[in-house]
Amino acid sequence: MWYLYNMDTTKRQRRDFAWLEKRRMEAAALFEEGRSQAEVARILKVSRQSASVWYEGWKNQGRPGLKGAGRAGRKPKLSPPDLKRLEQALLLGPSVYGYATELWTLERIASVIEKLFHVHYHPGHIWRILRQLGWSCQRPQRQARERNEIAIQRWARYKWPRIKKKPKS
Repeated sequence: MWYLYNMDTTKRQRRDFAWLEKRRMEAAALFEEGRSQAEVARILKVSRQSASVWYEGWKNQGRPGLKGAGRAGRKPKLSPPDLKRLEQALLLGPSVYGYATELWTLERIASVIEKLFHVHYHPGHIWRILRQLGWSCQRPQRQARERNEIAIQRWARYKWPRIKKKPKS
């Protein structure tokens, strides 16, 4: 079960596409100087295969052949404003959406996403969205709120020793 809790942890590191492109442009400059693929690989601390791929791109198209392709992977179904709206919806709590308990489950969150954005996510993938929002899986406490610690200690100290079975001698 998911009990939502906002974590203020650092975001996971992503690839720096600008830096990667800058490195490829450094390779282009080295190729223009007449350096070999092996030298470029050694200087930029990359594999020879990468240097070879860069060389082919540079040889066929020049510097534009080494430009970045843009973002990696599929575009997300939910935009950043959608994610903010989802977070606000989740903060309202499950009871607003007709659920009896105040615990979010992956299935419940998937159904809320489908209602709000008309986008279907498999419940098994909802945790990725929650991590993106900075939320984590929390287990509810297994102790009752009405728990009386003093009464429990008194019972354990006085009553339990009287009713506990003792080994026969």
